[in-house]
Amino acid sequence: MKSFLLKCIVPVLLAGGSCGSTLAADPVKGAGSVSDVALYQGSDRFARLVEAAKKEGEVSVYHVYPNLPTITAAFTKKYGIPVKAWRASSETVLQRIATEARGGRFEVDVVQNNAPENEAAHREKLLQQVKSPYQQDLIPQALPAHREWVGIALDVWTVAYNTSKVKKDELPKSYQDLTDPRWKGRLGIEAGNHAWFGTLMNEMGEEQGLKLFGNIIATNGMSVRKGHSLLTTLVSSGEVPLALTVYSWNPEMLKQKGAPIESLALRPVIAQPSTIAILKKAPHPNAAVLFYDFMLNEGQKLLADANYVTTSTKINSPFTNIPLKFIDPVLALDMQDKWTKQFEETVTKKAR
Repeated sequence: MKSFLLKCIVPVLLAGGSCGSTLAADPVKGAGSVSDVALYQGSDRFARLVEAAKKEGEVSVYHVYPNLPTITAAFTKKYGIPVKAWRASSETVLQRIATEARGGRFEVDVVQNNAPENEAAHREKLLQQVKSPYQQDLIPQALPAHREWVGIALDVWTVAYNTSKVKKDELPKSYQDLTDPRWKGRLGIEAGNHAWFGTLMNEMGEEQGLKLFGNIIATNGMSVRKGHSLLTTLVSSGEVPLALTVYSWNPEMLKQKGAPIESLALRPVIAQPSTIAILKKAPHPNAAVLFYDFMLNEGQKLLADANYVTTSTKINSPFTNIPLKFIDPVLALDMQDKWTKQFEETVTKKAR
């Protein structure tokens, strides 16, 4: 998210402008427009969606989740509608939809991305509000007031440790415990977690939190790695005995394959919705809304089966008894410069 938001969206929005003159264009007009389809709530809503979506013939999805193809395959099996999918990093997905819009290309229907990235897309007037009967089944944090994106799952940052390298009786009970010299050369962190870090600093108290992490790194060092999946893999191999920031579903996937890895929730536990949104100029609006509904209904069970923490209140969460502190996507955009600088100066530049 850093490069594109810093260079384009955040500075322009703070100035009250837009990255491109075409981004704020009105949605498609007339019968069956994206707005008409997305906001329709009649009793025949589902039947109309299915009939029209089949005529549209496909739905295009840009996404960041590696396991999304499993869900898109289930959608295609149920409705016979192919899903044209393209996957990239969160910042690349955001940049692509904005670039395409500026160029007058409208090829994507649905975007799956982190909440801050889709909040940036909302600010750029790229997204369409949706009214779905399945929204009522979600946790409050899954739905912003504007309803232009919706959380389908939660990326929850947890500690991961190698069970062959770290004994249970030495596990930290708090971040303060990581100042113990026993952790020298044994710690790791993901390189792009500035929003996690900024939210954690707010919870700890900025001065106290920055001092604590400065002490941790001065005493024990920190291995900085790019990519949550890579960091989790390094924990399972033992190269990084304990990592501070992996997504909760990553260790579970490796554990099921026999890897010596476990998760640990150090409080405060930080979480962020992973979201989907429909583009205001979606070329297949009925298929897009049908896919949106599917993600909030059957897709929730499929995500849970893949160890994701879903946003549905109908599915038990592994964090039911653990309070989560959510990253505010609006604050993540507005504070990005500060949080990135703090993370780099406190952690990444001093890590070794």
